[in-house]
Amino acid sequence: MYAIIKTSGKQYKVEVGSVIEVNRIKADADSTVELEDSVLLVSDGDKLTVGSPVVKGAKVVLKVVEHFRGKKLIAFKMKRRKRYRLTKGHRQELTKVEVKEIIL
Repeated sequence: MYAIIKTSGKQYKVEVGSVIEVNRIKADADSTVELEDSVLLVSDGDKLTVGSPVVKGAKVVLKVVEHFRGKKLIAFKMKRRKRYRLTKGHRQELTKVEVKEIIL
């Protein structure tokens, strides 16, 4: 059984027991989060349920494992012959979640 969920403007394929990294969500570590209105598709063996836009009555329960920051990305700008150089770094705030159950 798997599901396609949408969170933070991105879509993820999740199965029970899988661990995924999503953008930071407002929940404490070791707490559970229920996604009810963001389940786009649910597959249960041969049965495939596609929502328009979401599957009614479907729910995915996630357990927040930890909050962390992603690897540093460097943005470098330069204009030649003008002595202009600009370096900026960015680290994305992420949350690691584990899928506990998918309810259809």
